Amino acid sequence: MKKLTGLVICGGIIWCSSLFGAEAPSIETGKLLFGSEKLGSSGKSCVTCHLDVNKLKIAATYDEDELVDIINRCIAGPLEGKKLDSGSAEMKSLVLYIKSLKTKELADTGR
Repeated sequence: MKKLTGLVICGGIIWCSSLFGAEAPSIETGKLLFGSEKLGSSGKSCVTCHLDVNKLKIAATYDEDELVDIINRCIAGPLEGKKLDSGSAEMKSLVLYIKSLKTKELADTGR
């Protein structure tokens, strides 16, 4: 009985962590979304137009509200998708990823 109870508890912990882990915004999730066609129905991804992510380093300096607006214009326009809520994990992940491009540049130059 103790063994079964332990398995049920462990299973519950694993299940809960997978639910909450999927919702946490991250740079890695943003990078995956940036290359994914799931943001729209056009068969395109962000990378379709932004092959050289180094050119997005200027966008990385924009404030979060500006980035959210720009990202949603791309999603609703070329990607033919539904705009993301500014508080969603997907949007926060995309913003984190774009912001990380500036951080990467500073790290690469030793600043």
